[in-house]
Amino acid sequence: MARRGGPGRDKAAAKGKAPAKAAGAPAKGRRGGGRAEREPVARPVGGGLAELIPDRERPNGWSLLIDGAPQSHVDLDDPAHLSFAYQRRIGHVIDLAAPPLQPLRVLHLGGGAFTLARYTAATRPRSTQQIVELDAPLVQLVRDHLPLDPQARVRVRTADAREGLGKFPDGWADLIVADVFSGARTPAHLTSAGFLTEVRRVLAPSGRYVANLADGPPLAHLRGQVATAAAVFPELALAADPVVWRGRRFGNAVLLASALPLPVAEFTRRVATDPHPGRVEHGRALGDFTGGAAVVTDEAAKPSPAPPPSVFENP
Repeated sequence: MARRGGPGRDKAAAKGKAPAKAAGAPAKGRRGGGRAEREPVARPVGGGLAELIPDRERPNGWSLLIDGAPQSHVDLDDPAHLSFAYQRRIGHVIDLAAPPLQPLRVLHLGGGAFTLARYTAATRPRSTQQIVELDAPLVQLVRDHLPLDPQARVRVRTADAREGLGKFPDGWADLIVADVFSGARTPAHLTSAGFLTEVRRVLAPSGRYVANLADGPPLAHLRGQVATAAAVFPELALAADPVVWRGRRFGNAVLLASALPLPVAEFTRRVATDPHPGRVEHGRALGDFTGGAAVVTDEAAKPSPAPPPSVFENP
């Protein structure tokens, strides 16, 4: 899920002036004034109504929305382009996971439009990647309209994220990326210490875990997620917009965790110099942020809070 202001439905479409193409219709181009014009695509999927909205500023860019909530942005001409702020932050984690161009083994929990798998394939050729995505109709929609590069070594499994995670051998992944939302909420069973214990099992000893989280005032869910991660991983960092840190707006936060020290200084620099600058906390300051929040158990786990409707309105 992406916060307000990310690429998505343009204002005319949001007001109903540019209705989406009928379910299942292909994304064809029309010639008008000498230039191809793409039409939106809509199709029911497991999570609701999925829409592919053309990016009017990028000739082959598309945004994926589900029930109006922005999920992903893809530029088929430039898969290394990341539009959403949270995806750029995860992109930094991918960049810093190993020396440039070194292939990685990456497990993506949640597929969306395969944006981050495309980014990894473009920036780290010969990487081995697996995507676990529960929504089979969504996977088919993306395959039909936003096909992966056939040279990319990406396999997609249709399964629940936690169930799929449990089928990987110990130490398989250099990086695990969690970006799982049912609508605009992270499912409860992916918020617990039991889930993160499985994540650590599948990670290589030097591997890293990065998760897209979403919360708003008073940030109780985010504090609990940091406290839970700290019970499983000794090294943590959290990146978010300053207004999210101050509890003034609902938004995304990117959690980074590992058993070994993290490249906090470089991650902080990159996040601070993004088009939408963010702030990174770690160490004692991040521990203080939790405010004594309890570790989330499987029995007590709840989905992340539902965002207010205004989060998805374009300014």
